[in-house]
Amino acid sequence: MTHTENISRSTATPDAADDPRQSLLKAIALAGRTAAAVRPEQFDGPTPCTEFTVRRLAGHLVAVLRRIALAGRGGDVMSLPTVADDLADTEWQGAWDAAVREVEAAWADPAILGRTLTLPFGSVPGAAAAAVWTSEFTVHTWDMATATGQLPDWGPELVEISYAAMRRALPTGPRDGAPFGAAVDVDADAPAIDRLVAWCGRKPS
Repeated sequence: MTHTENISRSTATPDAADDPRQSLLKAIALAGRTAAAVRPEQFDGPTPCTEFTVRRLAGHLVAVLRRIALAGRGGDVMSLPTVADDLADTEWQGAWDAAVREVEAAWADPAILGRTLTLPFGSVPGAAAAAVWTSEFTVHTWDMATATGQLPDWGPELVEISYAAMRRALPTGPRDGAPFGAAVDVDADAPAIDRLVAWCGRKPS
């Protein structure tokens, strides 16, 4: 089974009581609160996602928001950069708020959950794409929180959705071509957020 097929199978189109758009928006909101709490002197610091400093991770999350909005409008996400590195530190919050509004507008129609969207790794239903992006925001929120000494209030639902999606999407063995390192061993009774980030190649503290 291919990487794309794994992700496509990970999330079925839900009913109104189980709408993956709502989980995505909650994950985005948690990421936004965490990033907004970063102190100016912390922006140049490293993160557990070694390709990003705190500043570049914030810029990456803005770029992902813009990609989510573009996907919702039927556009090609690959036409946008992966990092919004043109933002000054004082411009970050305004760019974030604007991008969130774009996501909300572009994903307002429930029909998007059954629509095929094209992501960097392949084409998947909107419902599956929402679960993947929920996972991305949750893991990167952990990256930013760990880098800046924050302890977010992890919603069990978000972590559960993210963990289930990434367990299906990422193989146990080699992950060639995927932007994740090998899974890290943790105790079976470790906190859910630790199990999630360990599966994504991070070492929980």
